Amino acid sequence: MAASPAIEVENLCKTYGPIVAVDQVNFRVAPGELVGFLGPNGAGKSTTMRILTSYLPATSGYARINGFDVMTESMQVRQNIGYLPESVPLYGEMRVEEYLHYRAKLKGVDRRKRAARIDYCVNHCRIREVQRRLLSTLSKGYRQRVGLADALLADPKILILDEPTAGLDPVQIRETLNTIRELAGSHTILLSTHILSEVEAICERVIIINKGGIKWDGKLSSFAEQVPVLSLEVRGPAREVSAMLEREEGVRQVKAQTLEDQVTLFEVTAEKNRDLRESLAQKIVKAGWGLRRLEMRRPKLEDLFLRVVHRNELVDDWKTS
Repeated sequence: MAASPAIEVENLCKTYGPIVAVDQVNFRVAPGELVGFLGPNGAGKSTTMRILTSYLPATSGYARINGFDVMTESMQVRQNIGYLPESVPLYGEMRVEEYLHYRAKLKGVDRRKRAARIDYCVNHCRIREVQRRLLSTLSKGYRQRVGLADALLADPKILILDEPTAGLDPVQIRETLNTIRELAGSHTILLSTHILSEVEAICERVIIINKGGIKWDGKLSSFAEQVPVLSLEVRGPAREVSAMLEREEGVRQVKAQTLEDQVTLFEVTAEKNRDLRESLAQKIVKAGWGLRRLEMRRPKLEDLFLRVVHRNELVDDWKTS
């Protein structure tokens, strides 16, 4: 029997008068999954995350956290989640350690375990060196890390993280991503960020939302395997080479970019699971053109994201179950 989803969203809608911020959103996240939740500004991802955390009411539809309804069982929902909003609300007049003790009390952390739990969060979020400083004196990066420590205090089953690496330097980003990766498995994590390379580094599954609706939901590994792209640098007449490539069976799209006189870079998108390297190389050489480079490039998350965002497409041919 399959485990119940940790996060379950059904036909979720949120409107502000005539403005539709979230439109019939559906997805599930299994226990222990680490899922990237992506979209451009104004796509509806932060609104969806706020509804999941009971910060905002939905206009219609349902959302459940560990089986608890976010509308009617909001206290139980809050007991099961750790939430890091994009802009972390902190009390500037408090010191870091004082704030974490205060938050641990609010979250009902057992008094006998409180000190050890705070110490764990301080170490894992790398804020030991600022624990006695006033929150108002911290940089944005340290404020984000304090917010992450706050989200971890009660050892929640589910973490909802909105831009957890915002304002961090490269070293801090790597450390924070390592921390998030370590938490996956024992925690269910829904991660939102604009840095696509971060998602590729730690997430197996991605959900992309645009203009209020889910446009893609699948595993990155399946996406990369199904849509190979060939990069070819060819010395020869660009139009003739392009026409030959387009006629090849299994070619779905050809893009050309002039590099220098008589040298063109072609990006050839093949059909699913088609490897055209040998046949294209033979035809280029047979035609007497110079083949300077040929490599297969697996598409990156950026390719998928830009296609969804700029064309607002439901990318069925790239979608996986």
